[in-house]
Amino acid sequence: MGIGGIGELDREAHVPKETGAGAAPRTLAEALRAGGDEGLAALLRARPDLLSPVPNDLTQLATRAGTRGSVVRALERLDRFALQTAEALAVAPDPAPYSVLLGLLAGDGADPEIEAALPRAVGVLREQALVWGDDERLRLVRTARELLAPSAQHPSPTGLGPSVAEATAGMSPGRLQEIIAAAGLPATHDPVSAVAALTELFTDRTRMAALLDTAPPEALAVLDRLVWGPPYGEVTADPAPPVRWLRDRGLLLPVSTRTVVLPREAALHLRGGRAHRVPEPVPPEVTAARTYRPQVVDNAAAGQAHTALATVEELLKSWDQGGPQVLRAGGLSVRDLKRTAAALDVPEPTAAFWLELAHGAGLLASDGEADERYAPTPAYDDWLDLPPAERWAALAAAWLAATRTAGVVGGQDTKGRTLSALGPGLDRAQAPEVRRRVLALQAALPPGAAADRDALLARLRWDRPLRSGGPLADLREQLAVWTLDEAELLGVTGRGALATPARALLNLPLAEAASDDAFHGHDCEPSVAASRAATLLAPLLPEAVDHVLLQADLTAVAPGPLRRPLADVLAVLADVESKGGATVYRFTPGSVRRALDAGRSASDLKDFLTAHSRTPVPQPLAYLIDDVARRHGHLRVGAASAYVRCDDDAVLGEILADRRAAALGLRRLAPTVLAAQADPASLLEGLRAMGYAPAAESAEGDVLVTRADAYRTPPRTAPAPVPDGPPAPDATLLKAAVRAIRAGDHAATAARREPSTAAPLAPGELPRTSPAETLATVQAAALTGSAVWIGYVNAEGAASQRVIAPVRVEGGFVTGYDHTADEVRTYPLHRITGVAELAEEEG
Repeated sequence: MGIGGIGELDREAHVPKETGAGAAPRTLAEALRAGGDEGLAALLRARPDLLSPVPNDLTQLATRAGTRGSVVRALERLDRFALQTAEALAVAPDPAPYSVLLGLLAGDGADPEIEAALPRAVGVLREQALVWGDDERLRLVRTARELLAPSAQHPSPTGLGPSVAEATAGMSPGRLQEIIAAAGLPATHDPVSAVAALTELFTDRTRMAALLDTAPPEALAVLDRLVWGPPYGEVTADPAPPVRWLRDRGLLLPVSTRTVVLPREAALHLRGGRAHRVPEPVPPEVTAARTYRPQVVDNAAAGQAHTALATVEELLKSWDQGGPQVLRAGGLSVRDLKRTAAALDVPEPTAAFWLELAHGAGLLASDGEADERYAPTPAYDDWLDLPPAERWAALAAAWLAATRTAGVVGGQDTKGRTLSALGPGLDRAQAPEVRRRVLALQAALPPGAAADRDALLARLRWDRPLRSGGPLADLREQLAVWTLDEAELLGVTGRGALATPARALLNLPLAEAASDDAFHGHDCEPSVAASRAATLLAPLLPEAVDHVLLQADLTAVAPGPLRRPLADVLAVLADVESKGGATVYRFTPGSVRRALDAGRSASDLKDFLTAHSRTPVPQPLAYLIDDVARRHGHLRVGAASAYVRCDDDAVLGEILADRRAAALGLRRLAPTVLAAQADPASLLEGLRAMGYAPAAESAEGDVLVTRADAYRTPPRTAPAPVPDGPPAPDATLLKAAVRAIRAGDHAATAARREPSTAAPLAPGELPRTSPAETLATVQAAALTGSAVWIGYVNAEGAASQRVIAPVRVEGGFVTGYDHTADEVRTYPLHRITGVAELAEEEG
């Protein structure tokens, strides 16, 4: 269907332009040509796929705008009433006056809401080149008509069937005469006039009402079942009398031997002229479920933002030495996801969100080694050095633009394979658009108001009805629900209402209507918006402290978020026992050994705690540190495959006698040395599980110091979002594209003076002249300052038509102002296929 539309556009676009300035356009190309640059820029902004690549002229732009793929994409982005307007035009005569369109939408009675909303809907369709022509001759682009018009294979959302002319195509003349006779119409001389008479009857309200008054009640009941669709019904070989009465008068027309259809004109009469059962000219209102003071919302969001930062840091610190292995197919195993959720004390879907958030921000990636594992990236260290508000802004901006969707983790792809966190197949191109739309709708409410979810989802369905139907319906609604949940987790919203920093991140003021302009408009770059959001969030976050409170039960209480040096050391020296407004750390033999493994001595640890505690170091904690330090490194583990050495042979004998050491495969090589079949890492873990404090040593016998931040992946870039179609063009590109299209169209449509001896050129055909004629013509044009029309083939063999005003001709080159490119250019004469003077009125 799309190919036929393209051919018609292409043929119509090359009709000779003899139409007067005030005449109505006959093609879409002429309509675009008659419009201004602002309308052309609006079209390219609304349908950016038309810019890839930039069309040579308006004829090519009109042809591209009528292709099936481009029209489908444009229809998918229409709101419900604009789509209903296009659907009404698809069942209207072509062309249709504005009054007919209004009647199809409002019906016989007046509807103020439809009358007020219809000009905007028609304007949207015109702006997107789906409709062209003046109000007396509105035309729907052929491809859109083919997509939206009713057919047996593709029923229309209007529920209407084919017209009388379409339904009677192929019907015998005798049968047509029988139908019009039964309907009380005079006989005609040919089938065309018979179809016209029947159509006129069905569209005449008075005569049609009189005909239906004679119908049996059972026949009217049959019409009631078909009037709002589907208009098709099955009949038997010997139909019942009510069906036979309708069939004899053409109110039911045969589609096949067993199927009949209610003609469109008859259905519109029964509907009172309306094409849709429920027109929706006004979008559903997004109401507030709850309202809070803006300060309460901002404080709640800031508290959740602080929790989000702490959760991401905790996650990545736990993977500092290398995280779980990457599955062969990519991603994290279900078991590792459960372990991560347990470590973070969150449900598995929430753990998947934090993992995808860190991955999307470029803080987490696979290391790419043979035994591939996940680990923090070098960008994580840079991120940690930022102030907390800027760290949050980086996470929120990455979430806003990400197409990877954590909500689908655990589902299945099209091949029935389970989707894993951090794995392939999680991209959903609609996600950024849905996120921004949901947040923009929330921003339309008064500050502090939390949107009602059902009302918000209803508005989303009105915004994009085609994307909210079929298999995409559930996904779009799920994306909206996930957006609300994730925004709350991240601190973009507080208690369900949009926070002030999030408004800055979205480039929205404190109160702005959720219009399409507000949705798509950006006043500044994303980096500037993120900086503004961080500035607004900074005063709301709790201030970092540089001290803890040590207690006698081997715990330390942090009364707030800790500054970096203290937080890093304490994360190694102690384990987090509980989190909240104040974090409780617990000192254990294992945590103290971890600090000793990192290269600190017992005196270093006690001095550090003394310097950063508002209370004295408790005696039990000092004893714990000294006791672990005394035993630390008493055993040394190296690589033989692995060995253990100790100056005290009694300790080695005790290890050999322990049943728990059987799995290590130990045997004595010397009084102070044991050899093991396990590798050094397994041997270290095994001895530590038995209660010892071994230390790893190098080949030279030195103790190996392990750092908490020792392992990082090679530099990695954050995953790039998968675009949902071409990106929206900026103002600079739009201006250049409009100028290039206008210039190319001028070159393609310029009137030319053709030599009397030359055969007339077909539309789009390049001129052909000899080299001598070409040289003479461009030299004459350079002397007189006139413009000429040339055919040119570049070095790649691409042919084009151009209008140039030659300035200089020398050395086999012509230099002049190129009206097509809107700049001065130089062309080799041997690449000019021919030249023609412009007609006097154009020159």
